[in-house]
Amino acid sequence: MAGERVSQEVDPTTPSVARMYDYYLGGKDNFIADREAAERVISIVPAIREFTRDNRDFLIRVVTHLAEQGIKQFLDIGAGLPTQRNVHEVALEVAPDARVVYVDNDPVVLAHARALLADNPGTIVVQADLRDPGSILDHPEVRAHLDYTRPFAILLLAILHFLPDDEEAAEVVGRLRRALPPGGYLAVSHAVAGTSSSEAVREAKAGQVRAADKVYSATPSGGFTTRPLPRIAAYLDGLDVLEPGLVPVDAWRPEDPGTEPDFTKPGLAGAVARVP
Repeated sequence: MAGERVSQEVDPTTPSVARMYDYYLGGKDNFIADREAAERVISIVPAIREFTRDNRDFLIRVVTHLAEQGIKQFLDIGAGLPTQRNVHEVALEVAPDARVVYVDNDPVVLAHARALLADNPGTIVVQADLRDPGSILDHPEVRAHLDYTRPFAILLLAILHFLPDDEEAAEVVGRLRRALPPGGYLAVSHAVAGTSSSEAVREAKAGQVRAADKVYSATPSGGFTTRPLPRIAAYLDGLDVLEPGLVPVDAWRPEDPGTEPDFTKPGLAGAVARVP
């Protein structure tokens, strides 16, 4: 973004989670502060770019599957910057009348998304914060765009790990999933450290998480954490979890049937569940 005019709402000196994610994916909608922060994370977790690509592919497979199941409404929270094969593009390939709401609190995300979606009446973007689910669910534009009495999908992809407090994260998910009617879906992906029987390896992974958290603490997100699989699975308690359950995102209904879930590696784990 060098040389571009910057909105007064944007602080280019403060790194943004969304713009760092864009950098991991090879995008150009980021500032020097974002790139510097992202490079620090890459130095701590060299595979972070692979993780973000795996998560993007997971999004594509999830949205395609849900659209094929007849879901035509999507609420994507923490949407990030527009990239190729975003939710609305994938959904519209299956359901031309699909309706999508993107939610983010980053001004750069909002500006870019609104420009991109200016000629797409089926998709809107609103400013709201995950930490205040009511500001999302009760947002007048969201309520006007989505019919809460009909099944819709809530996407919480690579966002809950920016809520380091376990109780807050659980409360946020609980509030959001209560808005889903029968037949609605909740999709989640979340950072995991990976399992290991070696105490030395576990300590090394814990050190990486602490170091990454220190970088992300300088962003408006306020922090970062991994969670064990049982804690992530608890977000879906009482719902009908689709096969293959909660697995590394690259192993969720992969295009290559030979892909086996490797729970020992760090990365992101994901699952999709239906409201009975």
